[in-house]
Amino acid sequence: MKVEMPSKRKRKLSIAIPSSLVADIPHMREKTSKIGFIARALAIFRVDEVIVYPDQSGENQRKETHLLATLLSYAETPQYLRKYLFKIMPELRFAGTLPPLRTPHHPLHNRIRDLKSGEYREGVITSIGRHGAYADIGVERPVLVYGALGKTKTRVTIKVTESGTDPKSILVDKDEVADYWGYEVTVSEKPFVETVRTRGFDIVIATSRKGRDLITTLSELKEKWEKSQRILIAFGAPTQGLYEISSKEGAELTSVADYVINAIPNQGTETVRTEEAIHTTLSILNILIGNE
Repeated sequence: MKVEMPSKRKRKLSIAIPSSLVADIPHMREKTSKIGFIARALAIFRVDEVIVYPDQSGENQRKETHLLATLLSYAETPQYLRKYLFKIMPELRFAGTLPPLRTPHHPLHNRIRDLKSGEYREGVITSIGRHGAYADIGVERPVLVYGALGKTKTRVTIKVTESGTDPKSILVDKDEVADYWGYEVTVSEKPFVETVRTRGFDIVIATSRKGRDLITTLSELKEKWEKSQRILIAFGAPTQGLYEISSKEGAELTSVADYVINAIPNQGTETVRTEEAIHTTLSILNILIGNE
């Protein structure tokens, strides 16, 4: 039975995660596994953007940020495009273990004859021809993107305009696609507080075990959520929460976030890992508030 693919959210949903998210894990295989777990959460709950903010310093900061951004981007990229967009690098040593996202922009059919007029695909420009660019969209050979120009190895979103043995397509803006079309990875050079304050979110939701039980603020939060267009949900690090991170940056968390919530009250473990908090928080909010 074919499952109907979900539409994208009416409101842009971003999450913020620290660069030290996997810094305490020694082996690259386990780092990759945890990042893959997070990539799945982003896709499952139709997150539009993941922001990696700095919460450490020095060379380790740069390496961990690069690792997070690379693997999250790699997971989001359709498999047939990865060979164009990623070089061989140590960060991708165990990338083969990343779970598939199975989102609408990761199609499984790979034959030209199965393309349908009106279908959207992600592609990479492979060459420029007389009538436009040719793009690899995951079928047997590149297809014509009529009237398109651009550099080779540029990622594009296309719409099939003619099906058959010689399909045609046009270049479109990603925002035109009605289905959920993956997430963007943003690396912030600014610390957490400055990142939040300069991005212009309508609602900022911080997560913390010291926060209010979500149920106590649910009605108010839901009303504000429905009036907003850009929403941020922020998560702390394995070794320090958002209260500590904000304090080190000279600010009170309550002055940065509109809501500080605890999505796992009465937890039975001493700590909740960041990836666990991401899955739990997004799941609860998806059910109670943001399942639009």
